[in-house]
Formats: sequence, C-alpha cells, structure tokens
Amino acid sequence: MRRVIAYSLVAAVLATLAGCATTPEDDPVLQGKLNDLDARTTRIERVISNQSLLDMAQSINSLQTQVRMLQGRIDELENMNDALRKQQRALYSDLDKRIGQLGTGGGGSAASGPTGPPPGSEQAAYMQALDSLKNGKYPDAIGGLKQFLTSYPKSDLADNAQYWLGEAYYASGDFASSAGAFQTLLHQWPSSSKAPDALLRLGYAQYEQKQYSDARATLGEVARKYPGTNAAQQAQDRLRQLTGGSEAAPSDSH
Repeated sequence: MRRVIAYSLVAAVLATLAGCATTPEDDPVLQGKLNDLDARTTRIERVISNQSLLDMAQSINSLQTQVRMLQGRIDELENMNDALRKQQRALYSDLDKRIGQLGTGGGGSAASGPTGPPPGSEQAAYMQALDSLKNGKYPDAIGGLKQFLTSYPKSDLADNAQYWLGEAYYASGDFASSAGAFQTLLHQWPSSSKAPDALLRLGYAQYEQKQYSDARATLGEVARKYPGTNAAQQAQDRLRQLTGGSEAAPSDSH
C-alpha cells in the first residue's frame, strides 16, 4: 500500500513536470524537491521490505515452535510406549516365574497342595489349565480353571486354582475380573498360603484400574498383615513407586 502511495506521488510530480517547459536541471528548487521525494521513496521501500522480512521471521518462529511441540509429543509417546513394553515384559516374566514354581515347591501352588497326588482326573484338569496359562492361552486357562473350581470346589487345590484364575485374568488385561478372583480367594480361603500373593495382586489390579487410593490401602495391608514375606517386600516397593517414583499416581481417583 505504501509502495502504491509512493509511486502515485512520483507519478503526480512527473505529470506536473510534463506540463512545464522548465526541466529539473534548470530549476534547483525543483531538483531539490525531486531528490527529497526520491529519498522518501527509498525509505518507504526499505520499511516495506523490513516489514516483509519481519512477517517472514515471525512465520518461521511460529513453525519452529509447532515443530518443537510436535517433537515433544512424539518423545512423550515413545517414552510411554517404552514404559508399556517394559511393564508387559515384567508381567510375563513374573507370571512365567510363578508358574515355573509349580513343580519346585518354591512358593508356587505345588507347595500348598496336598501331600499326596489328588485323583487323576482332578490333577489332570488342574495341570491342563495351568499349561494353558503358561503357554499364554488365557481364555483356555480361564475356562479350565473355572471348570475345575465348579467340578472340584472342595479340592485341596481349589485355593490355588482360584489364585491362578486371578493371574489369568490379569495377564489377559481383564483387571476387574482379576481383582474379583483375588477377593474371592481372600474371602473363601483367608488362611491359604496364596493369600499374601493374592492380596498383593489385588493391589496391582486396583492400580491398573486407576483405583489409586484402594491400591495404596491394599498394598499397605499386605505390608502390615504379612511382614517379612516376599509379598510384603513387593508391596512396599510398589508403594514407594506410587508415592514418588516413576509410576507416581494421583492422590485420589474417586
């Protein structure tokens, strides 16, 4: 716009000069005015050019800001993805370790089972369900364990079956059903050797459902009720994470 005005002024002056018989070289006053007008025009063009550069610089800064924001979001998503992969690997590793203890007497279900082998059909049904769980066939494991509990509700292995049902639900991502299975064990078999682990895993399932206050209370109960156990140690570790570690959660989810 300024450029147009400047050119219009020049054109007007030139038109005026065209009607005069005297040339600028012959009239010092006129020559001075032309020089002044030329200087003004140069300044106007410089201002217009600087404004264009300023607008371009502002656009570049805006684009750079957007790029930084997008890069930050990408980094955040990558970190979240890495954390989820680590959590999944830890889950499978823990589950495999627990199932691997079944035949070793190292705290798995075999340690709390009967002193003698149960009837063949009962033992076979139980082990078949656990094999499905170990092989990652979670729907088959869930179905087999539920069928076992229906067929052998008084079995010495019933509390273990109930525990592994909770683990199967947890591994499949059904944390609500997992919590329900662990709560059933704690209600029906409060003195089971699987009770400490069931209470611990209940806290984990509550955490996965973002029930942070309930998770804290449950994990605290593990530490108080079963001091000195491996479950208590794990509960204390998770409590430290909840209150100030990498998995810090909101103070209340309700």
